[in-house]
Amino acid sequence: MRIVDIAVKRPVAVSMFIFAVLLFGMVSLGRLSVNLLPDLSYPTLTIRTDYDGAAPGEVEQLVSKPIEEAIGVVKGVRKVTSTSRAGQSDVVLSFAWGTDMDFASLEVREKLDVLQLPLDIEKPRLLRFNPSLDPVIKLGLTAQSDASSLSIAQMKRLRLYGEQQVKRSLESVEGVAAVRVGGGLENEIHILIDQRKASQLSIPITRITERVRAENINAAGGRIDNAAQAFLVRTLNQFETLNDIENLFIGRFEGRNIQLKDVATVENAYKDRDVVTRFNGSEGIEIAIYKEGDANAVNVAQKVAKRLSEVNDNLPSNYMLSEIYDQSVFIKQAIDNVKSAAVMGGVLAMLVLYLFLKDFWATIIISVSIPVSVIATFNLMYANDISLNMMSLGGIALAVGLLVDNSIVVLENIDRHKKLKASASDEAVAGEGVASAASEGTKEVSGAIIASTLTTMAVFVPLIFVEGIAGQLFKDQALTVSFALAASLVVALTLIPAMAHKRKKQQLDHEDVFTTPPAVRPTSTLGKMMYWVTLPIRWVFKLVFVFLPAALVTLVIGGWHITSRVLGAAFKPLIWAFNKGFDLLASAYEKLLSISLRARTAVLSIAFILAAGAVVLVPKLGMELIPTLSQGEFSVEVTLPAGSPLARTDAIINELANVASASESNVLRTYAMSGTGSLISAAPNQGGDHWGRLNIVMQPIATPQDMADVKNALRDSLAFKPEVQATFSEPELFSFASPIQIEIAGYDLKQLQQYGDAIATKLASYGNFADVTTSIRDGNPELKIAFHHAKLARLGLDAAGVSQLIAAKVGGRIATQYSVEDRKVDVLVRTQENQRDDIASIRAIVVNPGSVQPIPLSAVADVYMSVGPSEITRVGQQRVALVSANLAKGKLDEAVAIATKVIDGTQLPLSLSASVTGQSEDMQSSFRSLQFALALAVFMVYLVMASQFESLLHPLLILFAVPLAGAGSVYGLWLTNTPLNVVVFIGLIMLCGIVVNNAIVLVDRINQLRRQGLEKNVAIMQAAKTRLRPIVMTTLTTVLGLLPMAFGLGEGAEIRTPMAITVIYGLLFASLLTLILLPVLYSLFDVKKTLVKKDPVKTNASLSYSDEDRLSKGGVL
Repeated sequence: MRIVDIAVKRPVAVSMFIFAVLLFGMVSLGRLSVNLLPDLSYPTLTIRTDYDGAAPGEVEQLVSKPIEEAIGVVKGVRKVTSTSRAGQSDVVLSFAWGTDMDFASLEVREKLDVLQLPLDIEKPRLLRFNPSLDPVIKLGLTAQSDASSLSIAQMKRLRLYGEQQVKRSLESVEGVAAVRVGGGLENEIHILIDQRKASQLSIPITRITERVRAENINAAGGRIDNAAQAFLVRTLNQFETLNDIENLFIGRFEGRNIQLKDVATVENAYKDRDVVTRFNGSEGIEIAIYKEGDANAVNVAQKVAKRLSEVNDNLPSNYMLSEIYDQSVFIKQAIDNVKSAAVMGGVLAMLVLYLFLKDFWATIIISVSIPVSVIATFNLMYANDISLNMMSLGGIALAVGLLVDNSIVVLENIDRHKKLKASASDEAVAGEGVASAASEGTKEVSGAIIASTLTTMAVFVPLIFVEGIAGQLFKDQALTVSFALAASLVVALTLIPAMAHKRKKQQLDHEDVFTTPPAVRPTSTLGKMMYWVTLPIRWVFKLVFVFLPAALVTLVIGGWHITSRVLGAAFKPLIWAFNKGFDLLASAYEKLLSISLRARTAVLSIAFILAAGAVVLVPKLGMELIPTLSQGEFSVEVTLPAGSPLARTDAIINELANVASASESNVLRTYAMSGTGSLISAAPNQGGDHWGRLNIVMQPIATPQDMADVKNALRDSLAFKPEVQATFSEPELFSFASPIQIEIAGYDLKQLQQYGDAIATKLASYGNFADVTTSIRDGNPELKIAFHHAKLARLGLDAAGVSQLIAAKVGGRIATQYSVEDRKVDVLVRTQENQRDDIASIRAIVVNPGSVQPIPLSAVADVYMSVGPSEITRVGQQRVALVSANLAKGKLDEAVAIATKVIDGTQLPLSLSASVTGQSEDMQSSFRSLQFALALAVFMVYLVMASQFESLLHPLLILFAVPLAGAGSVYGLWLTNTPLNVVVFIGLIMLCGIVVNNAIVLVDRINQLRRQGLEKNVAIMQAAKTRLRPIVMTTLTTVLGLLPMAFGLGEGAEIRTPMAITVIYGLLFASLLTLILLPVLYSLFDVKKTLVKKDPVKTNASLSYSDEDRLSKGGVL
């Protein structure tokens, strides 16, 4: 290969190329964005439509059903789910994973634009769930007070300070996209009408609203030009004080002017509360900070922290600004843990190399491929827009143990060729032989290491066919592993031969760097002058660019020799013990293999029993979709009976917060939110004054048992409140349905509620389930108004006009905005509270203001109380009751079996049907596609090996290592109590490309020896003996490289650990059995006594017999 010749002949050029790669790699590393997970495009869209005052039934018929019918034809939609509740419709569209959600959003918007909805319904909004769009930081602003709670004035000032000072200061931070303020009390001017006085004076509420809006205006009046000066004309009529509003003239009655204060009171009040936020029990306001889409979360958090220090310096003495959530902390800790695991794995791999090679310089030459390959990978990551996240860095950590394999093969072969060249008697020939040895030795194995690398990389190709979250989640990991392996291949073909041929210390020409030989000095007068004038400059130049580098190289080489001697002495006892242990292993292996070749039936029987045992264990492992990623906190969502006031919800949430804080289980802080307020969420199950959420953050030293104790304490407290439904959850990084969800489909809401409650009760009786809820519950108490149309017609009224009048008097209308400095405050007009706070007051509402004889609402309509459904859920355009539950214990597959049993044991009427859905659907879909990808990965490996060996039989023998690896992984998962999940499947796919390498090494050497004329069994014994050391070496480097990840320490370990366990146990088990079973299978199925002698196939670790023999005896490479 020409690239190898160039690398050997031009080592400086190679060094500069590698230096450039490292330089650009470090630059790329600095520009890579840092996130917890890859950029996942979640395949869900939510269409949210507000219909104020409408009951769930009306929302379903007038909003949800038309939207379902309109968007049901959108390409790629797999499932349509709608939830209709009082005043709101949520239609959730589920697409296939991998769908272009930007294009899907455009298509959905087109369908919505042509959809005709009733005029009084607000325009539908399109929402997308994406965890990367969640706030990166949440702050809590509270005020200290002598009283037990803050006054209304204090809460208004707190909200104002948060909006005017904190928000404005943080919005200017680089990388911050938006800052939102929630909680507290927001200013609003209330004009409260006394409808009795207004009726007596014949002034309807609509006229008051119109007069307030018309009189509060500043406008431009034009321009006046005269000879002396030009003037602007302005009309200034905006309200400046509340007195201006009170003194507003709104009409005339019996010849006198009527002012607003004659029929109403004007108050500086606050908007109706729809959310209460508390921090460690104290009421305050929440400040949520959102980052820009491509911004680095960690960098943004650092800049925000710097700005917060300035904000805190100017904070009033009785105010306290505290951090309640910082996404960057978990991201930084999780990524640091992955980096530490990769570094520790690399160090352990280098230690194994040194123990085998016993040559410090050779170890360094091989080990240099790790940092060079990793840094080169950053270039490719930047070019492919891959961020630094747990999955991409996890791919690098997984590849650390594999990066040295190609370099080991190349250096081994170069060393063999050097020894052959060194036997030349001619010194010149021997000198030239060093370079040719490096070139020939590398080219001899280049085809093999390329094929070996392609074998490992080929297993990641089938991941493009994986459906579900696994395909997107592990795409970054597959790419980074492939990038790192490709980089290690380039390093092995360029840098390793360049360094290896410079391994011997070269003699340097001792030229005086401060003088120039007389023969080259100038002789002319001008030349002599220029010589002596430029001499100082040339001295400085040589000092900087020649002498100092030479001195630095001398120091480095001297330090190198000293370090190598010190470490050699320090490791000498360890090396001696290691060699003795390996010699014993080699001796025992040779005897065991000899016995195995004579007792092939027994060996095959043992292998079959071990494989069958693994198959029996598979159902006992349990299954789950993806491991839960613990972030040291959890939340409990509570739902009170519909119609419960916000104050009641706040009291329940505050009581739970006190229970959590009182427990002795290392609780760091609590954060509570009652009501949803302005919460913009694609989750349709959150909403209303009767809903609340409590977040509990644990101390860093807290254990999982501490968290479980707090949960149990909260559940014990909730047991005394049967009217409260509670659901416990941990922060979600992936948007999934509940672990267990049962869909009961039908039309009759009463039947759906009846059988939904029955199934929920049965599920709750099993200890496997917790937080069992049903979607159909009694809804908000409704005050229904049924008009008598005949009476309305006789009085000259109509239903639409009276309905608008009732809405204006009860709900109110925003008439205008009142200017306070640079702020705008809404002005709300409605009736006084005592004239709209009960059913009697509603019945007394005057429906004909301005008439001589006032007519109450009760004269033209029936007003009565009723209770409707809280919400109506539809799946696939059919009404359903959803029974949802979390797992209290056991695995997901066990829970699905119990749920199926409960359904089978419930006698449903013919009009109803039930099925188990939830995460089990996603799990089955992902597992099916992963099983297909696993089979395709095995086939891809076979294709590469068949091409490499030019044989159909030998690759089949090598593929026996794959089921052995699978069996080892099953035993490892069983021993570590790890269930099957998508992470384990990805580990199995990766294992297919790794585990065959050792088998390739062994089969290839057997074939080489047989081509040299050795009999089959003799060749098998000799090949197994000489290949033992390389196989053990590469296996240990890979295993020890993954070992730190397998310990499961630190944040994010739940994602890394199952894959590391799968690969480690599978590789160890397969390697051990391969050394015995593969020779047995070879002797059994390859019936030829000898092979025709021809040029050996160049495969990885293609060493000569003499070199192999030297390796088996522990020689230095």
